Amino acid sequence: MLHMRTWVVSIGVSLVLLSGLTWSGGACAQTPGRAVSVRVRTDSTLEYLPDERGNIIPDFSRVGYHHGARPIPDAPVRIELAPSDDDQRTIQAAIDRVSRMPKDARGLRGAVLLLPGTYRIAGTLRIDSSGVVLRGSGADTRLVATGTQKRSLIIVSGSGSPREVRGTRTSVQDAFIPTGRFDLRVEDARPFKPGDEVILQVEAKDSWVRDLKMDRIVERSGTKQWDAAGYRFSFQRRIVAVEGDRVTLDNPVVMELDARYLTLSLHKYQFPGRISESGVEYLTCISEFRSDTAEDHGWLAVEVDRIENGWVRGIHSVHFGLGCVSLKGLAKNVTVTDCSARDPKSIITGGRRYSFSIDGQQNLVTRCYSREARHDYATGSRVCGPNVFSDCIAERSHSDVGPHHRWTMGTLYDQIRTDNELNVQDRGNWGSGHGWAGVTQVIWNCRAKTLACQDPWIGGRNYLIGGSYRRLDGRLPDRIQTKAEAPDMTGWLPPSLYQRQWRARYQPTGG
Repeated sequence: MLHMRTWVVSIGVSLVLLSGLTWSGGACAQTPGRAVSVRVRTDSTLEYLPDERGNIIPDFSRVGYHHGARPIPDAPVRIELAPSDDDQRTIQAAIDRVSRMPKDARGLRGAVLLLPGTYRIAGTLRIDSSGVVLRGSGADTRLVATGTQKRSLIIVSGSGSPREVRGTRTSVQDAFIPTGRFDLRVEDARPFKPGDEVILQVEAKDSWVRDLKMDRIVERSGTKQWDAAGYRFSFQRRIVAVEGDRVTLDNPVVMELDARYLTLSLHKYQFPGRISESGVEYLTCISEFRSDTAEDHGWLAVEVDRIENGWVRGIHSVHFGLGCVSLKGLAKNVTVTDCSARDPKSIITGGRRYSFSIDGQQNLVTRCYSREARHDYATGSRVCGPNVFSDCIAERSHSDVGPHHRWTMGTLYDQIRTDNELNVQDRGNWGSGHGWAGVTQVIWNCRAKTLACQDPWIGGRNYLIGGSYRRLDGRLPDRIQTKAEAPDMTGWLPPSLYQRQWRARYQPTGG
């Protein structure tokens, strides 16, 4: 017989109660001092100090819903529903009906409001149109993933993939572009104008893999050496200015772009199947399960892909094998806020219990809570940043927070609190050859039981600023250890880098 448990605690209460978590093991053994990568000016603004190659900590403020420039809207309710004899059919029909309604000036069609009660869903609910919101009435609105099918309970996604606009591709002429820069020089800027959506295409050369030493991973069963052909990064950006052959983008470069190792080009793109202004909010999602190690049940509460400017807020997941929210590779400018993932049911091993994961770009996960996960706040393989995890808690974690494998670029871990590990390192032959997990990974004022942070041989560096943890060398201790900066930042560096960077853009006189 399947079991269903409906225990839920408000995420707001959880964050208040758990924000004071402490762990034994001691802080990092450093002397208080000024950070060498960032400092506060006399006018309270931040100054970013370049390293010897010109790299600086990037501006992470342009992430999430509309780059943080707009609050998440409250879509008008178009249809109200109560539990029925066939909840999945009834809810999906309502979503489809709202999907056919006209958009308002904000791009919103409207919300399907689920009244308090229990709704039993044997399959998957899908939002595949712009401007559509699935809204519950709070914790008392319960969506139950019934039966033994392994699936996502809710999928928010458009269709298709980005398409290059013919005749617009041009090579990037800069021999070297440091991390944090917004502009680049191109061979032919004539196809471009402010407002154009572009892709900065970065393709690895064999020399990049060789000098990262990812073609010589110590092998075990299933290990795959890195191949340059598999490392082709597509950074989605928007042009904000064109001056001569110089193009300025809306988000910064988040790894060193060195022409010795990488081939760089820029082109316009179209994405006609991508949706926008859709979201899921104020629901409790619960998976039925057969046993604590069962895996034939609800796997993910909310899956998001092929969307620009969307959101997931106030979602509480219980017993899902993978987690609460997964932002897939084509999810862009999505905000996930005030959500929780609790008590997953699965074997505790690889590919399971990723409470909140990001594979897309320019996304924000903030004020979220995780319990009993393996990788609570994580990125996947070859993730093109910037992305931000901010003000989140992981409790009873079975493994680490951090980039998981194969070169994630540009992630801010900002005020993350975990009772287990936080790692940025060369993972070597773990998995199928995870190797270097990430570059330009900024760990800012985080608290962990233990922490390992290393810098890759080439391609940039990582940042470790403030926080409390016991420092470990990492899986492969002969790697370059990231310098710990400002272990005692109280009173002279902001608690949250993301919040300070955001205020510098939108509230420049607000301190």
